Amino acid sequence: MKYLVVSDNHGDYFVLKELADKYRGKVDEMFHCGDSELSPTDPIWNDFHVVTGNCDYDSRFSNSQTLSNGLDKIYMTHGHRSSVRFGLQHLFYEAEESGANIALYGHTHQLFAELVENILIVNPGSISQPRGRFRVKTYAIIESTPEKYIVSYFNEQHQPLPELTQEFKR
Repeated sequence: MKYLVVSDNHGDYFVLKELADKYRGKVDEMFHCGDSELSPTDPIWNDFHVVTGNCDYDSRFSNSQTLSNGLDKIYMTHGHRSSVRFGLQHLFYEAEESGANIALYGHTHQLFAELVENILIVNPGSISQPRGRFRVKTYAIIESTPEKYIVSYFNEQHQPLPELTQEFKR
Protein backbone atom coordinates (compact mmCIF):
# COMPACT_ATOMS: atom_id res chain seq x y z
CA MET A 1 0.00 0.00 0.00
CA LYS A 2 1.11 3.52 -0.69
CA TYR A 3 -0.13 6.57 1.24
CA LEU A 4 0.37 10.28 0.61
CA VAL A 5 0.40 12.34 3.81
CA VAL A 6 0.29 16.15 3.88
CA SER A 7 -0.47 18.73 6.55
CA ASP A 8 -0.54 22.39 7.42
CA ASN A 9 -1.07 24.03 4.02
CA HIS A 10 -2.74 27.00 5.79
CA GLY A 11 -5.08 28.15 3.05
CA ASP A 12 -2.98 27.21 0.03
CA TYR A 13 -5.64 25.39 -1.99
CA PHE A 14 -3.49 25.04 -5.08
CA VAL A 15 -0.79 22.95 -3.41
CA LEU A 16 -3.45 20.39 -2.41
CA LYS A 17 -5.02 20.45 -5.87
CA GLU A 18 -1.60 19.84 -7.42
CA LEU A 19 -0.92 16.93 -5.05
CA ALA A 20 -4.32 15.38 -5.72
CA ASP A 21 -3.88 15.72 -9.49
CA LYS A 22 -0.35 14.31 -9.39
CA TYR A 23 -1.05 11.32 -7.13
CA ARG A 24 -4.67 10.39 -7.92
CA GLY A 25 -4.54 6.74 -8.99
CA LYS A 26 -0.86 6.45 -8.02
CA VAL A 27 -1.35 6.08 -4.26
CA ASP A 28 -3.93 4.03 -2.39
CA GLU A 29 -4.99 6.79 0.02
CA MET A 30 -4.33 10.49 0.60
CA PHE A 31 -4.37 11.96 4.11
CA HIS A 32 -4.48 15.58 5.26
CA CYS A 33 -3.54 16.04 8.92
CA GLY A 34 -5.27 19.38 9.47
CA ASP A 35 -4.81 23.15 9.28
CA SER A 36 -6.04 23.38 5.72
CA GLU A 37 -8.11 26.50 6.48
CA LEU A 38 -10.49 25.33 3.74
CA SER A 39 -14.20 24.59 3.94
CA PRO A 40 -15.16 21.01 4.85
CA THR A 41 -17.43 21.06 1.79
CA ASP A 42 -14.59 21.85 -0.63
CA PRO A 43 -14.45 19.28 -3.45
CA ILE A 44 -10.72 18.72 -2.73
CA TRP A 45 -11.80 16.52 0.19
CA ASN A 46 -13.13 13.97 -2.31
CA ASP A 47 -9.47 12.98 -2.69
CA PHE A 48 -8.27 13.25 0.92
CA HIS A 49 -9.16 11.91 4.34
CA VAL A 50 -9.01 15.04 6.49
CA VAL A 51 -9.13 16.06 10.15
CA THR A 52 -9.47 19.43 11.84
CA GLY A 53 -6.51 21.47 12.96
CA ASN A 54 -6.25 24.29 15.46
CA CYS A 55 -6.65 26.76 12.55
CA ASP A 56 -9.73 24.98 11.11
CA TYR A 57 -12.78 26.52 12.72
CA ASP A 58 -15.60 24.50 11.19
CA SER A 59 -17.02 21.86 13.51
CA ARG A 60 -17.89 19.61 10.53
CA PHE A 61 -14.26 18.42 10.41
CA SER A 62 -13.50 15.39 12.61
CA ASN A 63 -10.91 15.59 15.39
CA SER A 64 -9.53 12.21 14.33
CA GLN A 65 -10.13 9.40 11.86
CA THR A 66 -9.26 5.74 11.78
CA LEU A 67 -9.12 3.87 8.48
CA SER A 68 -8.60 0.13 7.94
CA ASN A 69 -7.69 -1.42 4.62
CA GLY A 70 -6.69 -5.02 5.32
CA LEU A 71 -2.95 -4.38 5.65
CA ASP A 72 -2.97 -1.31 7.90
CA LYS A 73 -5.11 0.45 10.43
CA ILE A 74 -4.31 4.15 10.28
CA TYR A 75 -5.10 6.66 13.01
CA MET A 76 -4.93 10.35 12.02
CA THR A 77 -5.28 13.52 14.06
CA HIS A 78 -3.82 17.00 13.85
CA GLY A 79 -2.00 16.70 17.14
CA HIS A 80 -2.93 19.89 18.97
CA ARG A 81 -5.44 18.01 21.17
CA SER A 82 -2.80 15.30 21.73
CA SER A 83 -0.21 17.78 23.05
CA VAL A 84 2.35 16.69 20.44
CA ARG A 85 4.49 19.74 21.13
CA PHE A 86 5.26 18.16 24.51
CA GLY A 87 5.91 14.62 23.29
CA LEU A 88 4.14 11.83 21.44
CA GLN A 89 2.99 9.70 24.36
CA HIS A 90 -0.65 10.85 24.20
CA LEU A 91 -0.74 10.36 20.41
CA PHE A 92 0.80 6.91 20.80
CA TYR A 93 -1.87 5.87 23.32
CA GLU A 94 -4.66 7.20 21.09
CA ALA A 95 -3.32 5.17 18.16
CA GLU A 96 -2.83 2.11 20.35
CA GLU A 97 -6.36 2.40 21.74
CA SER A 98 -7.76 2.54 18.20
CA GLY A 99 -5.78 -0.59 17.26
CA ALA A 100 -3.74 1.31 14.68
CA ASN A 101 -0.32 0.33 13.39
CA ILE A 102 0.21 3.75 11.76
CA ALA A 103 -0.39 7.14 13.43
CA LEU A 104 -0.36 10.35 11.36
CA TYR A 105 -0.27 13.87 12.76
CA GLY A 106 0.63 17.47 11.90
CA HIS A 107 0.58 20.68 13.99
CA THR A 108 4.31 21.02 14.71
CA HIS A 109 5.26 21.72 11.06
CA GLN A 110 8.26 19.44 11.65
CA LEU A 111 8.72 16.22 9.73
CA PHE A 112 9.12 13.10 11.85
CA ALA A 113 9.02 9.32 11.43
CA GLU A 114 9.64 6.69 14.06
CA LEU A 115 8.50 3.16 14.86
CA VAL A 116 7.41 2.95 18.51
CA GLU A 117 6.33 -0.45 19.80
CA ASN A 118 5.01 -1.54 16.39
CA ILE A 119 3.22 1.75 15.67
CA LEU A 120 4.69 3.85 12.87
CA ILE A 121 4.31 7.52 13.83
CA VAL A 122 4.65 10.03 10.97
CA ASN A 123 4.44 13.80 10.65
CA PRO A 124 4.77 14.92 7.00
CA GLY A 125 6.07 18.35 7.99
CA SER A 126 4.31 21.40 6.55
CA ILE A 127 3.70 21.94 2.85
CA SER A 128 3.60 25.72 3.40
CA GLN A 129 5.34 26.78 6.63
CA PRO A 130 8.11 24.37 7.67
CA ARG A 131 9.74 24.67 11.08
CA GLY A 132 12.48 22.93 12.98
CA ARG A 133 15.70 21.42 11.72
CA PHE A 134 14.52 20.81 8.12
CA ARG A 135 13.07 24.07 6.84
CA VAL A 136 11.84 22.62 3.58
CA LYS A 137 8.18 22.49 2.53
CA THR A 138 7.40 18.76 2.60
CA TYR A 139 4.88 15.98 2.31
CA ALA A 140 5.40 12.26 2.86
CA ILE A 141 4.77 9.04 1.00
CA ILE A 142 4.53 5.89 3.13
CA GLU A 143 5.02 2.56 1.39
CA SER A 144 3.66 -0.25 3.55
CA THR A 145 4.28 -3.94 2.92
CA PRO A 146 3.82 -6.92 5.24
CA GLU A 147 7.58 -6.78 5.94
CA LYS A 148 8.39 -3.07 6.24
CA TYR A 149 7.50 0.60 5.99
CA ILE A 150 9.40 3.10 3.87
CA VAL A 151 8.77 6.76 4.67
CA SER A 152 9.93 9.14 1.95
CA TYR A 153 9.71 12.92 1.98
CA PHE A 154 9.26 15.19 -1.03
CA ASN A 155 9.58 18.95 -1.43
CA GLU A 156 6.93 21.22 -2.95
CA GLN A 157 8.39 20.62 -6.43
CA HIS A 158 7.75 16.87 -5.87
CA GLN A 159 11.45 16.12 -5.77
CA PRO A 160 12.45 13.30 -3.41
CA LEU A 161 14.61 14.14 -0.41
CA PRO A 162 16.55 10.85 -0.18
CA GLU A 163 18.55 11.93 2.87
CA LEU A 164 15.27 11.95 4.83
CA THR A 165 14.01 8.53 3.70
CA GLN A 166 13.65 6.01 6.51
CA GLU A 167 12.91 2.29 6.46
CA PHE A 168 11.38 0.39 9.38
CA LYS A 169 10.88 -3.38 9.75
CA ARG A 170 7.39 -4.40 10.81
